[in-house]
Amino acid sequence: MAEFDDHKEDGALRTIGEVAKATGIKTHVLRYWEQQFPQLKPLKRSGGRRYYRTEDVALVERIDGLVNKEGYTLKGAKAALRGVPDQQAAAQVPASGGGADNAAVVTRLKAIRDDLKAALTS
Repeated sequence: MAEFDDHKEDGALRTIGEVAKATGIKTHVLRYWEQQFPQLKPLKRSGGRRYYRTEDVALVERIDGLVNKEGYTLKGAKAALRGVPDQQAAAQVPASGGGADNAAVVTRLKAIRDDLKAALTS
């Protein structure tokens, strides 16, 4: 969970700037994710000021984990959040480590490349 150093209680509402600072995700990215992920709906008060609840912050961290750490596309992350199996999501390569997994992916990609090359020369 994000570490807030604003001396507010754990369940307090957070501004978009506070969430951005605690998670390391820029405010424009958070606004974009609000458009892309219908589940992400922070409270909006007068003047359009956003207030993130604890569950909103948890969802932001989950999206960040899927997109920036696990390598999902936005489409794949949406499917993963819905719990719907998605071919692209299932085929994602982990962003770090996974030596055996990476070797299998490289082998598969080389086979695809060879198939494409053969199709183009036919």
